[in-house]
Amino acid sequence: MTDSGTGGADDPFDGSDEIVGGTAPEETPESIADDVRHEIQLGHVQDDVSTVLEERFEEAGIDARPEEVDDLAEEIERDASS
Repeated sequence: MTDSGTGGADDPFDGSDEIVGGTAPEETPESIADDVRHEIQLGHVQDDVSTVLEERFEEAGIDARPEEVDDLAEEIERDASS
């Protein structure tokens, strides 16, 4: 059963919401890491993984310490290569 909603700005089911092209749903560090891992496996990432992660985090408004980004980048590289 689908709720068609009653309308209004706060109704998530009113059907009038639009997804703006180019915007992604709420991204998390984990979702970004998964995306980067997948792109590496496809051969789409040629840059330093830490740099790619930093850029993606910045775009998503996620603050992370450089050490955390480096550790995550190393983990992604290990996972993607196995």
